[in-house]
Amino acid sequence: MRIDLVTGFPALVAGPLDESMLGRAREKGIVEVVVHDLRDYASDRHRTIDDAPYGGGAGMILKAEPVFALIESLMKERRYDEIIYLSADGERFTQQSANALSMKESLILLCGHYKGIDERIRLSLVTREISIGDYVLTGGELPALVLVDAVVRLIPGVLHDGESMLTDSFQDGLLDAPSFTRPPEFRGMRVPEVLLSGNHEEIAAWRMAQRRSRTQERRTDLMEQS
Repeated sequence: MRIDLVTGFPALVAGPLDESMLGRAREKGIVEVVVHDLRDYASDRHRTIDDAPYGGGAGMILKAEPVFALIESLMKERRYDEIIYLSADGERFTQQSANALSMKESLILLCGHYKGIDERIRLSLVTREISIGDYVLTGGELPALVLVDAVVRLIPGVLHDGESMLTDSFQDGLLDAPSFTRPPEFRGMRVPEVLLSGNHEEIAAWRMAQRRSRTQERRTDLMEQS
């Protein structure tokens, strides 16, 4: 998979992409994440990428010219499955969204900033708009990192134990079960005996019961959807 991340603030995304699971996936060549500085495509010597909105009002808007120049240059090199704009008013990002996107070969992620982007970018270039929640952030860089992390970990070969993601929260509409590791007792708190029993059928049944109970307690909305 190749992901091209378009931003006016590349330093905001540099660190997380080089660390942990994402860093290892890039080192192995399983995924290629390329960060593009929108300012490199500005047409003036000040590298301006934003301007005041027509009609007045607070905030600044990302200009159409540098965004079109950058994305169109990328589109000349390869075909993209989706050009995604990270936006507060986009569709809600879910585990099912991540599952579907993990099957794609190439994505462009456009990070908005300031007040938003020129609407002509959305009308002409963007194929999909995604929000990570009902709140507003300074820009789309953090949401883009959330999307990349959620998608890349689903690609075969990225996680050391690929089976672990099958029981992740939300994969089947349920939250995950409680987890324990050594020692078996800590400060008077013992690991449930069933997990120490070695009986895999009983352990599986316990975990499923815990998942249903936890989901019912914390996310009744998920239970209603399943």
